[in-house]
Amino acid sequence: MANTNHEIISKEGIDFLTKRSSIFQDILNKYGTPPAWEREPGFETLIKIILEQQVSLESAKAHFIALQENIGEINPSNVLHATEDQLTNSHLSRQKKIYIKALANEILNKGLDLETLNNLEEDEIRSKLINIKGIGNWTVNVYLMMCLKREDIFPIGDIALKNTMKELAGLQTEEEMLKLAEEWRPYRTLATFFMWHNYLSKKRKTLPK
Repeated sequence: MANTNHEIISKEGIDFLTKRSSIFQDILNKYGTPPAWEREPGFETLIKIILEQQVSLESAKAHFIALQENIGEINPSNVLHATEDQLTNSHLSRQKKIYIKALANEILNKGLDLETLNNLEEDEIRSKLINIKGIGNWTVNVYLMMCLKREDIFPIGDIALKNTMKELAGLQTEEEMLKLAEEWRPYRTLATFFMWHNYLSKKRKTLPK
């Protein structure tokens, strides 16, 4: 059974990373400790993360609010039975409509139990979520990091992470980034939070809850 008692932002993790690389010490000196980006596990948060795929955080938030206004509570039944007009009026793309209904259908048909995910190992969680149309590695990684507080996740597909590593470490390829990130085990989630903290602080933005 997985150990679920860890906190991502820890003195041990910060000490480990700042000793491994001056990049983290520089971010710490400039912007302080990264926020503890946590989100409530469950269906509503997973819908939010799906809506955040490949769009700005501001757009995703606006779409989620519109969806709430059009269908009411964000639960599997309401999402699955939402009409085409309700989803279109929520500004969802054709793909996002398919994705959120696929997730709702999987839960209602007992193919996925979100409440038990935290009892599973990372590979098992990935297998269950990736099996659902519209959920890829990025979505799974964000859920693992923010909702299930897994400590050693490195979401290489994240644009903000890659852009920050290009800027701060002078790396260009994913292969180079993955190789460097190996040095940050077993605190790669915290390392990612540092990178996001730098990226968002420069833009004076925050991640949504």
